[in-house]
Amino acid sequence: MELRNIAIIAHVDHGKTTLVDELLKQSGSFREGQQVSERAMDSNDIERERGITILAKCTSVEHDGIRINIVDTPGHADFGGEVERILSMVDGVCLLVDAAEGPMPQTKFVLAKALALGLRPIVVLNKVDKPDAEPERALNEVFDLFANLGASDEQLDFPHIYASGRNGWADLSLDGPRKNLDALFDMIVSHVPHPKQIARVDEPFQMLATTLSADPFIGRILTGRIEAGRLTVGTQLKAMTRTGERIEAFRVTKVLAFRGLNMTAVDEALAGDIVTVAGMTKATVADTLCDPSIDVALPAQPIDPPTITVTFGINDSPLAGKDGTKVQSRVIRERLMRESEVNVAIKVADTPGGDAFEVSGRGELQMGVLIENMRREGFELSISRPRVIFREEGGVKQEPIEEVTIDVDDEYTGPVIEKLTGPRKGDLVEMKPAGVGKTRIIAHVPSRGLIGYHGQFMTDTRGTGVLNRVFHGWAPHKGSIEGRRQGVLISMETGVSVAYAMWKLEDRGHFFIGVQEQIYSGMIIGEHNRDNDLEVNALKGKQLTNVRASGTDEAVRLTTPVKLSLEQSIAYIDDDELVEVTPKNIRMRKRFLDSNDRKRQSRSGQ
Repeated sequence: MELRNIAIIAHVDHGKTTLVDELLKQSGSFREGQQVSERAMDSNDIERERGITILAKCTSVEHDGIRINIVDTPGHADFGGEVERILSMVDGVCLLVDAAEGPMPQTKFVLAKALALGLRPIVVLNKVDKPDAEPERALNEVFDLFANLGASDEQLDFPHIYASGRNGWADLSLDGPRKNLDALFDMIVSHVPHPKQIARVDEPFQMLATTLSADPFIGRILTGRIEAGRLTVGTQLKAMTRTGERIEAFRVTKVLAFRGLNMTAVDEALAGDIVTVAGMTKATVADTLCDPSIDVALPAQPIDPPTITVTFGINDSPLAGKDGTKVQSRVIRERLMRESEVNVAIKVADTPGGDAFEVSGRGELQMGVLIENMRREGFELSISRPRVIFREEGGVKQEPIEEVTIDVDDEYTGPVIEKLTGPRKGDLVEMKPAGVGKTRIIAHVPSRGLIGYHGQFMTDTRGTGVLNRVFHGWAPHKGSIEGRRQGVLISMETGVSVAYAMWKLEDRGHFFIGVQEQIYSGMIIGEHNRDNDLEVNALKGKQLTNVRASGTDEAVRLTTPVKLSLEQSIAYIDDDELVEVTPKNIRMRKRFLDSNDRKRQSRSGQ
């Protein structure tokens, strides 16, 4: 059977997963009447809730007797390392671009990787039926992006197609019949080359491991494209690192290939196909699995270094153990080590005390997803504020810089530019119109300056702004960046919050908690109006007398509390504060709960 291997790449929310859904439906991968959820490829709960793809996933469809292996890739920069490795195992890419938004930061990031590998993309102008779609403008911007990224003449001569993934059609012209995706299938078959590995089917077996996962029944499994040879169950193989060092020898216990949404066990797999292999215990992403006679490893993409670190500790608050079942440091450590095995972008290190662990990764979103997964599994944790990882080069301290692209209504450009270039030490790179009444701002901002900025950005733009960020490079340290300006309201007592006490405190700030909530001494219950922290008593009830005057006992009316999400809480806290995460609650607290301990720490300068 003829074979094609393609990846679908795009910026966040430009419709990759929805398009793959339609490709699966129209290729007959689902039987008639089968109930399939929307965005079938986003199988993880968090992916479904947030509407984002976190893990790259493979599927395959058949069209006119040709099998097409399709890889759906993440669009977020935090999971960018996954995209780079995927591209090394395909022969072509479909670059999806929203016909209204045009190319966005992540479009540039993924396209640069594809062009560097010599791939010739097919450009799919998606969502052309949106009211504000401008497909011709978007196409011109894509061509300019190709040129700016140094595309070769062959790559610049890219085929393009107009599509609506949600409505399941793709046509070569805007006034086409708009019936189905046949035109896209035909373009993939004619434009994407056969895997050149097919010619090496009689050579010794070689495969580069591209993604790693774990199956509860068959254990550790690695996915990749077979570069040479053929593979059957029972074959003896060895695993090597990128530098050619031998890791282990093992016997293949299972070979799985992608057929529709399912992985199916196969008797034999040949060069050029994308398969999943089981049987190894140590081999990981970027390692070579090969015949014992081979001594040279396949070239592999290096794994991106982490840019931020977060401390995961045990929950030692007075309410510890009330919600979760997994609270011991040993259990937390086992879970984090298991995560670092499967997710190569995450690094875990022990701290001297043994009760906390330094977890390093690519961004706040990646960390937020890990913490959310753990709390759903029954863990209780205390989480520190994210810290940026610095590096030394030539005796100069360097920090990571991100390219931030912002689309805002014209009236909000002033506050946005002021916040980015002032206290957050960013440099304005470009500012241009982006449609009627909108401006696009591009700036290079230190990663430190962006921690906790998103909430403030949404406030400044009344919730209408769109912010995208992608790692840009390293630059000399830009000096200190001030943290949160406001102080916090700290509970001085342990108990249940009382409406009357909170009503009396409303002029001091706004609350993060409601009435009748469990609170404890040292817990952060609100934000102070001023820049200093204030200890308050939210348990103090009304002094009752036996005299009742008209109007004095009317119901207390409180302002609705501000409930912060997990990511907002982690971004909000300061260095001397922690987020307490349990399966049912997210609370913020001071690192030292006792006020005397806090005073001692502040005096000692820690």
